[in-house]
Amino acid sequence: MSAIFNNRPNTGKILSFGELLLRFCPDVEGEWLYKNQLPVYIVGAELNVSSSLALWGLPVKYFTALPDNDLTTYIIKSLQNKGIDTSSVRYCGNRVGLYYLTEQNDIKHNGLIYDRANSAFAELKPGMIDWDQVLEGVSWFHFSAICPALSQNVADLCNEVLEAASKKDIIISVDMNYRAKLWQYGKSPMEILPDLVKHCDLVMGNIWAAETMLGIPVVPNIHESGQKSTYLKEALKTSQKIIEQFPKCKAVANTFRFDATNDIKYYTTLYTDNQLHNSGEYETGHVIDKVGSGDCFMAGLIYGFYNNHEVNEILEFATAAAFEKLFIKGDATTKTVAEIKKSMK
Repeated sequence: MSAIFNNRPNTGKILSFGELLLRFCPDVEGEWLYKNQLPVYIVGAELNVSSSLALWGLPVKYFTALPDNDLTTYIIKSLQNKGIDTSSVRYCGNRVGLYYLTEQNDIKHNGLIYDRANSAFAELKPGMIDWDQVLEGVSWFHFSAICPALSQNVADLCNEVLEAASKKDIIISVDMNYRAKLWQYGKSPMEILPDLVKHCDLVMGNIWAAETMLGIPVVPNIHESGQKSTYLKEALKTSQKIIEQFPKCKAVANTFRFDATNDIKYYTTLYTDNQLHNSGEYETGHVIDKVGSGDCFMAGLIYGFYNNHEVNEILEFATAAAFEKLFIKGDATTKTVAEIKKSMK
């Protein structure tokens, strides 16, 4: 990869690890009840990353667990049509996880309803998977903090695969997305995430996720000033702390998205080689779908590092990709590399 990652080869596949979900998206007015129409998307934070990278021409592989039935057959065909290698999907269990979110809301909204208990993925346990086989031909491994939020068994499974990937000298990235509604099995994120993040080369999230999951404090009352310079200062401090606490980590990315109804201000940072880079600033008063923007940013980072791009180019591409996702229905981008580059500031 980039020199940031010790020049490890970039010829292998990018494996995303996580739970595939079906997202049901009712309209705000409830018309779906009368029209008998309810939009559904095949999603998942890690799958969204794979979908973007496949669209952008990179070799991607996806690990999840799904029941062996006709519904899964349709799902797998859809993924393969996108160019995603599904050879590592494990067939077990009885159900696919679901979630419901009304149109134009994001996952922080009260309208979010999870229905993923006892899904095939949630029932996975350590010792069930041959990781040598799954990781064959892989040079980059990606997961998110959603996975260990599901159960202790899945958290232990994450640790198992991360140890296997580390032994193979595979680049590891994590998206520290925090889902409060999922952490319900008696453990806090700070009890779980540090043992996982220690394996990671690239950490992406925001300063508040770092506080909640890694115990790195954010200055109190940070929102009082609302100054960009204050947020950038905290991004620098948080990034330095992460790299100090987790020596394997070589790059830390932070997103800043401020929502006022549909008025959005968006910018990002990337810290590496003792330098904080910050992106151009984007604003809009019109949003179609907020879900998946962070996943698109993550995909943009992986795309740039995998292709050995310069740090500023990596950050600007990822930021533009994430911002453009706000105007696309569904959880994954449909914008090509060329289209995203045209929108870069």
